[in-house]
Amino acid sequence: MIALQEEQKPVIKQQGDYAVVAITKHGVEVARKLGRSFQNADVYYMSKFEKGDEEAQDIQMFTGSVRLLLPSLFESYKGLIIIISLGAVVRMIAPLLKDKKTDPAVVVIDDKAEHVISVLSGHIGGANELTKEVAAALHARPIITTASDVQQTIPVDLFGKRFGWVWESAEKLTPVSAAVVNEEKIAVVQESGEKEWWHYERPLPENINAYSSVAEALVQEPAAALVVTHRNLTEQENQILHNGVLYRPKVIVLGMGCNRGTSAAEIEAVINETLAELNFSRKSVKALCTIDLKKDEVGLIEVVNKNGWEFVYYPPSELNAVQMEQPSETVFKYTGAYGVSEPAALLYSGAEKLALVKKKSGNVTISVAVIPY
Repeated sequence: MIALQEEQKPVIKQQGDYAVVAITKHGVEVARKLGRSFQNADVYYMSKFEKGDEEAQDIQMFTGSVRLLLPSLFESYKGLIIIISLGAVVRMIAPLLKDKKTDPAVVVIDDKAEHVISVLSGHIGGANELTKEVAAALHARPIITTASDVQQTIPVDLFGKRFGWVWESAEKLTPVSAAVVNEEKIAVVQESGEKEWWHYERPLPENINAYSSVAEALVQEPAAALVVTHRNLTEQENQILHNGVLYRPKVIVLGMGCNRGTSAAEIEAVINETLAELNFSRKSVKALCTIDLKKDEVGLIEVVNKNGWEFVYYPPSELNAVQMEQPSETVFKYTGAYGVSEPAALLYSGAEKLALVKKKSGNVTISVAVIPY
């Protein structure tokens, strides 16, 4: 808890490049949503809106006036995403302004999350790009008032953030960003994930080319690469990351059934083992799905809360409406459904086929699907 007092600098715990700040009930919901989507964003909001999971989610709460918090955030973060009225933000940051080359990007969101406004450091600080990504994540309208938005290229550190994509590593963000800005030969390799990441009306710049496989891109010898996949790359494919960033789209769906009382440790072990066998990344897991009989299963709830995954459960009638490769009379006898893990994964993902139909391991049954985009 951060207690804000006059003449006392607050102690913040900075982990990411961006700070999301809210002081209202609705603003807190918006801030939490952005905190889940933006891998490198730290969330701050007033303690009176505490929900009980802040420590687990690395959310920092404060008491007192937000005016006393902003100076520390202003000097620490690359960008501030503030869910407060525009006029109030302008008055609070005015004494903090120094130079457009050093001031952080500042973006303001209204309390209903209908508009996202680029306020400060639009070009150099990246506020314009940040505004577009935040607006896309919230399905809001981006407001950019600079005379021209000249770059119209890929913001490497924000690429896919609206969809919840995360980096495997931030090590190459700076050199890859430099290559993009300097219009060097760039490869975008996409094997999975949302396709609508290019949001400009004009085509991709001539120096940026899209490929469906790493092998295809390597032949072209790009200066830098952005690779989007849920797979773990082979040793040969890893060559592309010499100057590349690997992004993990949220596309993996885990269908799961388990015996009552199965521990979170056993469930997690089966998940890790299964993903390793499939050569899939944990960072691409989006949801864990099961039958509604398991909606209160402690082990499952612990696992999804720990990992920040969606937890979805279906009634037997919906599960039985899905065509299964391996229906089970035994499962039907106890649950009313002919299968749990297999149809649950298919229902959520919308996939025609499963990456793993079904595997039984100890007290756990698991199926895996990849969301097709």
